[in-house]
Amino acid sequence: MSGFIMRFPEGKAKALTLSYDDGVEQDKRLMEIMDKNGLKGTFNLNSGLFAPEGTVYPQGTIHRRLTGEQAAKLYTDSGHEIAVHGLTHPFLEKLPENMVMWELLKDRENLETKFHTIVRGMAYPFGTYNSVTVDCLKGAGLVYGRTVISSHSFDIPEDWLTLPATCHHDDPELMKLAKQFVEETPRQNSRMFYLWGHSYEFEEHDNWNVIEEFAAYTGSRDDIWYATNIQIYDYIQAYQRLEFSVNGRRVYNPTATELYFEEQGNAANQYCILPGECLEL
Repeated sequence: MSGFIMRFPEGKAKALTLSYDDGVEQDKRLMEIMDKNGLKGTFNLNSGLFAPEGTVYPQGTIHRRLTGEQAAKLYTDSGHEIAVHGLTHPFLEKLPENMVMWELLKDRENLETKFHTIVRGMAYPFGTYNSVTVDCLKGAGLVYGRTVISSHSFDIPEDWLTLPATCHHDDPELMKLAKQFVEETPRQNSRMFYLWGHSYEFEEHDNWNVIEEFAAYTGSRDDIWYATNIQIYDYIQAYQRLEFSVNGRRVYNPTATELYFEEQGNAANQYCILPGECLEL
């Protein structure tokens, strides 16, 4: 036996996720587009920068942050993930360590209180970080941190604390990459398309058609798992906890997650192992 290849829920070989920052009014339209096409994603919020209740923005203002009440109404129980983006959106690597921890922990606490959830992920403000920032991320109980690096690939991340994206939505290669991802039938490693941006940019550049075209093309496909950032992270972590016998003919699933994998080089031999199950292969 040559080994096994992880597959996503229902045996799917591809996953797609989105990540959008700042908690702005345009997130509402973005979420409507995502929901219409079955896409899932993560919204990274600065809880210290919610607009005061009753805020009226001057005409022409593009970057319109939601109030706390508007945010609670939009994101709570939406099916999308809420994540940390720094309490006040600073350059974290320029702060003393104690202030970095405050920015992360206070933002996490505020978001957990407002949205009645447990927050475990984040996007780095401005996409910048250093080794101290990463250590603080771990210390704050956060398991991934998204950067602004575009990999132009669909590789499963190896380091979730400095997580690259496939691309930003304004990348000129967006639809070329989307077409490659959709048309590909992975024979070996499973694949992930990770898109990021700010929804206010669609209004600023008058190009809502970009995300509408992307969502319509990549969405609602039977062979793609649409998931939030944390759902993909948790699934991969669960898969990595599978316990195989020495000869690879027996596997035990110690997790609470239904997991899928297939024999390398033989896609016909695909397996589903239930939580707590010991499976003879």
